[in-house]
Amino acid sequence: MDTLNLRVMMQPCFSYSKYSSCSKYIGVNKKMNNNNNNNNNNNVRKQVVLVVSSLCYQRFVDFGLDEAMRRTRLLPLPLQERFNRIQAIDEKAQLKFSSFEASKIRLMRSMYIDGGDSLQVLDFAVFPKLEYDLPIFCANFFSNPAMSIIVLDLNPLHSVITDQNYKDKYYQNLMPLGAKYAELLPWGGKLTSESLKFFSPIVIWTRFTPSQQKNDILFEAFKDYFKAWLDLMEEAIEESDSARTMLSKEAQHKYLTWRTEKASNIYMVNQDPGHQMLKNLIGEAGAKDVLKSFLFNGVDELGSKKFLDYFPEYKLEDGTVNGKRSVMGKSYEERPWDNRGIGNPALRCCSSLCWGYVVLVPNCNNRNSLVIRICRSDAKESPLPPH
Repeated sequence: MDTLNLRVMMQPCFSYSKYSSCSKYIGVNKKMNNNNNNNNNNNVRKQVVLVVSSLCYQRFVDFGLDEAMRRTRLLPLPLQERFNRIQAIDEKAQLKFSSFEASKIRLMRSMYIDGGDSLQVLDFAVFPKLEYDLPIFCANFFSNPAMSIIVLDLNPLHSVITDQNYKDKYYQNLMPLGAKYAELLPWGGKLTSESLKFFSPIVIWTRFTPSQQKNDILFEAFKDYFKAWLDLMEEAIEESDSARTMLSKEAQHKYLTWRTEKASNIYMVNQDPGHQMLKNLIGEAGAKDVLKSFLFNGVDELGSKKFLDYFPEYKLEDGTVNGKRSVMGKSYEERPWDNRGIGNPALRCCSSLCWGYVVLVPNCNNRNSLVIRICRSDAKESPLPPH
């Protein structure tokens, strides 16, 4: 019987083939058994040198494209040809862009930065057409040899904090999936309530030291989440009410506006290392073009509102954006939803409906203490709770 000896080496994964992008045979020595001679060389020996990178994200892109093409007809967009001409300043990392549309998909796009074992970045997203209120599929992965920072979610188009119908429609049946990967990929530490407004109860927010085992778990999560999104897409029915279509359009524009500001603001960008790295790779002007025209395509076309129109609570006295706000205030060190998708009561104040003024009111359970209540600035009802 043949014996197989494997020697594993960590190497950059610039050279790849589909579905084995992070593994390739780079040397095979085999002494063949010759049954026709009488020598005593009856042992067959193989030596295979296997190159493995625990960071490589190319297989994620490959799966996403193939699974989407299996479910719908993808049409390439001119964006990918334009942006695939971009080269890194250091000429070491490779930047790879793809963009498509389909009957229910406004934009499916991916940006993959392959810097070998020193740097891997994947930003893969799918935005539904405006006639559908589907969630936005979102995979943001950043890895270097020391740390992988991961966000994987079906970002809600409408609030899952205040809109129970929307939450039930898209997430009720997905809670077991979220619970499964919440165990395998634990909560990644502090996350501010500012960001939670755009996440669902099944969000995977995690950090870990890169390893092949963790990468494989993440790959399974990516596949399961993307297939779940495609299932929702296949079941989605086109909205015939123009008013509801306009709500979805504004919700998508609000999401794009938030993401663009978060990626470009000097304070917010510290929470988004992948986009900071993009600036280092292709320069500030190139990074800005990629953000607005590729990653968050539609921010200039789907609406005219600016960041402060959607988020006036960020406005400073001089009219500029208070980027520090995103790193202050309530943060969650543990997952703020349970396995049934029921959130921490404090989550309700993540909603844009909660911004306004703060009042101290008597605690109905303890008349000797006060509780803080945050009220809408335009609230018509009394801020005092019933007694």
